[in-house]
This record gives sequence, C-alpha cells and structure tokens, in this order.
Amino acid sequence: MSEIAKAARAYARAIFEVAGAKGQQAKWSEMLAFLAAVAADADMGRMIASPSISRDKLAELMLKVAEGKLGAEGENLVRLLAENARLAALPLIAAEFEELRRAAEGRMDVRVVSAKPLSAAQQAQLASALGKRLGKVITLANEIDESLIGGAVVYAGDLVIDGSMRGRLQDLANAVVR
Repeated sequence: MSEIAKAARAYARAIFEVAGAKGQQAKWSEMLAFLAAVAADADMGRMIASPSISRDKLAELMLKVAEGKLGAEGENLVRLLAENARLAALPLIAAEFEELRRAAEGRMDVRVVSAKPLSAAQQAQLASALGKRLGKVITLANEIDESLIGGAVVYAGDLVIDGSMRGRLQDLANAVVR
C-alpha cells in the first residue's frame, strides 16, 4: 500500500470515529464526497500539485469553493489536510470512509466479473449465498469479460473467488509445469 493510501486510510478512520460518536456519518459522507469531487477536478488537481501555491492558499481556495457546504469540523479537516499536504488524498479518504460506513452498516459492494451477463435470478441467488457466507447485505455489480470463457470471478473486499474457466485452465497449466 502506498504512503498516500496509508495516510488516507488513517484520516478516514479518524473521521469515521468522530462521525460515529456524533451520529453524523451521513453528513460526513456528503462533505467528503463533495471535497473529493473538488480535489479530483483537473484544475484543482494541478493547483494542489503545484509547489508555487502555498498550503494556506490551497486551504483558502478549497474553503471558498466549499463555502456553505462544510461545517466547522469539515473546514478544520480541509485546513489540516492542506497543512499536511494531503489534499490530493481526499478522493481516497472519501472512498475509505464509505467502505468503513458500509462495513459498519453490514453492507458490502461485490463486483462479479462473468463471461456472460448474469440474470436477475442468478444475481439474487449469488447475493444471497455471499450474504450468508460474509454475514452482510450484498449489493452486486456485474461486469462482462468474455475472455473468462465461462464462469465468474467474485471480488468482495479482500476476498477473490475465481470460478472462471480461464482461472481453472491457468491452475491446470501451473500444475502440469510443476
């Protein structure tokens, strides 16, 4: 994991703890999503990366763009991130915060890559089975990759289940080589 990703995770956890203690997860989700969108803007990204713009000026600029959309704590976060040269991490912080929120709420987004589109019944059956296994409410997103030949690969957080024909063929090829 990169240094920026580690920092983003640490910030997100701290924000999540503060938000949770005050019952403000939804408010923080909105603030972080807005700030992430601002930081991800191409022009803002260039300014954040520019060594010629002071950190104070960057914080001031972000706060001006976000005027009326952040509370005092959100403004303090912007100042802290600017002071520590971490404004570029805002999209990662927002994503990590949302992951923590989903986990706390017992929800999980799962990506299923299959050779052919899954029917609604197949998606419901897979979501139910994964929900029982993982103890979470599952939201499935189905992507198509015809190079899998058949079957599917399931990505659920850190868990990867490769039930594809391509994966099985690779396993067989590796076994033959050994």
